[in-house]
Amino acid sequence: MTESDDERIAELEALLWHDDPRFARGLGKGRPRRPREYRSGRAWLIMACALAMMVIGAAARLGTLLAVGLIMAALAAHLFDTSRRRGPRRPGP
Repeated sequence: MTESDDERIAELEALLWHDDPRFARGLGKGRPRRPREYRSGRAWLIMACALAMMVIGAAARLGTLLAVGLIMAALAAHLFDTSRRRGPRRPGP
């Protein structure tokens, strides 16, 4: 490889370490984790809690609990959006 290719690979490696260190560490060990864009366990947990709050709030006729459940569902839906996790895109070469 030429020297410019080595510099480009080193730059990509640094960007990967900066963007998702857990993924990069696993990649170095030969057992990569899912990239950050595909990890949404916390969002599913919040969505399940929100759904439970909405059902209980509707069944018990507790408007406040129902409203909190709706707000939590909106927050969980926001966590599923992977485009917000990315910083501003850098221009290409």
